[in-house]
Amino acid sequence: MLTPELKKGSAEFLILALLEYEPRHGYELSKLIESRSKGVLTFHVASLYPLLYRMEDKGWIVGRWIEKAGERRRRFYRITADGMKVLEAQRKSWKEFVGAIASIAGARHA
Repeated sequence: MLTPELKKGSAEFLILALLEYEPRHGYELSKLIESRSKGVLTFHVASLYPLLYRMEDKGWIVGRWIEKAGERRRRFYRITADGMKVLEAQRKSWKEFVGAIASIAGARHA
């Protein structure tokens, strides 16, 4: 079972990873996390948007309002240079963490 602590600790990492190659809006981020995790991870708007605002305050992402004809306006987020540094550091930490857990618990990579 995924604990709230583990989910919270991985949320920023997941968002930065999804923004690495293209800007996305909050709803799209939540849907991608849910679909790519096969429903194991879900982020509700009530928790996702405050997280995005905090990440923006830290300078890891930047948001911009975009209006398209026939659609409501949406805030698209993109990763910043500082955000890329954080993403790379978090990737390294997660690889070390997963490796350590695997060596202790005897798990093997699929």
